[in-house]
Parts: sequence; structure tokens; C-alpha cells
Amino acid sequence: MHWQTFHWIAGGILALAWFSRIVEAAFGMPHVADIARPEWDREPATPNGEPRVSIVVPARNEEEDIRETLVQLLALDYSNYEIIAVNDRSTDRTGQIMDEVAGGAENHLPAHANSLAHAEADKSVRPTRLKVIHISELPSGWLGKTHAMGTAGQQASGDWLLFTDADVLFKPDSLRRAVAYAEAERADHVVLFPRMIMKRPGERMMIAFFQALFVFVHRPWKVADPKARDHMGVGAFNMVRRSVYDAVGTYRALRMEVLDDMKLGKVIKNAGFAQRNVFGEDLISLHWAKGAFGIVDNLTKNFFAVLSFQWPRTVVSIVGLGFLNLGPFLGVWLAHGWARVPYAIALGSLFAIYYGMSARSAVPAYYFFLHPVSTSLFMYTLIRSMFHTLWNDGIVWRGTKYSLEELRKGMV
Repeated sequence: MHWQTFHWIAGGILALAWFSRIVEAAFGMPHVADIARPEWDREPATPNGEPRVSIVVPARNEEEDIRETLVQLLALDYSNYEIIAVNDRSTDRTGQIMDEVAGGAENHLPAHANSLAHAEADKSVRPTRLKVIHISELPSGWLGKTHAMGTAGQQASGDWLLFTDADVLFKPDSLRRAVAYAEAERADHVVLFPRMIMKRPGERMMIAFFQALFVFVHRPWKVADPKARDHMGVGAFNMVRRSVYDAVGTYRALRMEVLDDMKLGKVIKNAGFAQRNVFGEDLISLHWAKGAFGIVDNLTKNFFAVLSFQWPRTVVSIVGLGFLNLGPFLGVWLAHGWARVPYAIALGSLFAIYYGMSARSAVPAYYFFLHPVSTSLFMYTLIRSMFHTLWNDGIVWRGTKYSLEELRKGMV
């Protein structure tokens, strides 16, 4: 095959892939709600007042973050909620800090409880608002995190369950806005995207790539469409109706799922329930990892799980990832004459995605020029994740070894 013909075919595929996605995103993303907007600064419109929410916070060796997370959760401007913090076999001070915060829970009054009357009204519930569960042993057939969340779910009293992580920071109005939106939309599952705290250029570079790939693969604007297979789940904020959580089998159905957050979204969507994902500016935020290689380390645990622990599928995905993301940069340089045009269209579409993302994140659009570097690091992460999992015949997650055989058997 003549090289010019090859470039026209390869470039045409890349141009079609990226341009079609940016067109879809341009029409679809405006339909994804932003609950930080003024119209969602309101109370939930339900006949019986604020529905009760149970916030589940699993933690293992999170002594650096757990205190701030729990204190911020205790300061939410929402009256009808409980917090269930689960100390999952921690070997550091996580459990002790949870108990300390729980012991002083009555001192963490939110800003809206300034008046004596409001403080008196809350006094009966504040000391017991935070409940701490200590887990000392992990039963067979469970991952530590899914077991912690499943245990908390059994003891939750809420109409809604909000599953979050131990390092997520909440603004006071975050829960109120989310519940108001969920009830107005009659949603069964609401995912709130967190604001990523990025302190280093490497973090910005990797998160920008991750967001671009996320837009390409998961199509957030399609999640609300009951006819589309697109689904969503985010560990920082997965809020589900209790009746729906029970209907899909609770976390018992996901007990060996490494990607428990996304798979919770999958089983909810597949069961025909109403799913929504929303933006919220900095209503919730988290610092994912330190530096580019901190993100590589975080993803090494679960990247192979994304490909169902199948090495042939992973190899194909690595090749596809390289073609899709490095191809436009290489093609516009290697091709000649008009054969560069389709590559340029692909690059322009990719830049448009970066430009669009820059409006909602702290990553400037010019990080587009580092896209080949971040692509290479993500390809390396996939290879590393596959190699580590196969070499160790499983994964080691927070000090616990899980065999590859049981991980494959437990996949949804």
C-alpha cells in the first residue's frame, strides 16, 4: 500500500473518531446539569421535607485526611442525615481519629445552626450524627472496601445512601443541592463530579488526559438516556435511593469488584433506573495523587480490571490507545501535502476537547501539547498494571492480597 493511501485511511479514521466525538460533546455537554448554579440553591421539594441521607465513608489507613473529611461532613447545611464512618482494619490512627471526631460531634455545628433555637433543635441528633464502625477481619469473598460499604449499608437508616471516599472535601451546601436536584429530576442515582485539586504540572497533565479519554469513552451526556448503554459511577459521590440499592443486590452483588464505583452505576443503569451525572464546580473536591507518577501508582491497581483482567484485550487496548492519541501527532508530521488534512482535523478536535475542559477545570488548554507524553504514561500504566497483576497472580490493595481467580469470578 502506498504511504499516501495509508495516511488518508489512518487519518480519515482518526479525524472521524475525534471530530464526531467533539460534535457530540458540543451538543450533549450543555444538557449535563450544574448544581452549583443559583437555581439549585434550594431545599428538596418533597412532601415530607428533607429525605434522610446516610453518608458512608469507608477508610483504611487514611489518618492524613479522615479528620478533615468528617468535620466537613458534620458541617453540611442539611438537617436530616447521618454519617457512617467505617474503619476497615486500619493499622494507623484512622480508627482513633474517627472516634475522636465522633466524641466531639456535638461541637461541629454547621454555620446554619448559629441561633440558639436552631442549636437546641439539633442538640438531640448532633451527638449521634456520626457513627463509627470498626472492622477487624475481612470475610472471604469480599474486597475490603466493598465489605466496608456493604456493612455500613446494612446499618444505614436513610432514604438515600451517599457513598464517598475518606479524602473528599465537601462544601456545606453540596448535599442539599444534590438532593434537591435528585428529587426534582426523580433520579434514582446521582453522580456529582468532583473538582480535582492539582498542585503539580504532572498532575495537570495526567488528569487532563484522563478527562479527555473519559469524555471520549463514557459520554456523560448520554448517561441520562435510558436507551443508551452509557453509565456512570464516581467513588467521590455515588448517591443512590435505598430502594434502588436494595433492588440491584446491594454491595453484595459487587463484593469482588475492584471498580466498584463504576460497576454500581452499571448495575443501576442496566436495571432500568434513572441515572444522572452532574457538575458542581467545587461543591466537592479531592487531591487524587502527588505528581504524574503518583497517578500512575494509583491506577496500576485497577487499570487491568478495566479490561476484565484479560491480557489479549489489554494488548489490543494499548495499541488502540496509541493509535487514537499518538496517531494525529505522528501523522501530521509524517504525512505530506493534503494527506495531513485529516490528521489536522483530528488534532483540532482534540484541542477543542482540551479547550472545553479548561472551562471546568484548572488545566489550561495548552496542556494539549503534552498529550503525547500523558498518552505514553497511560500506555505504560496499562502495561504495568497487567504485568503486576499477572506476575503476582492478583492484586495487593491496601495491604490485602486478592487472587486473580477470585477477582475474575467476582466481576459483574
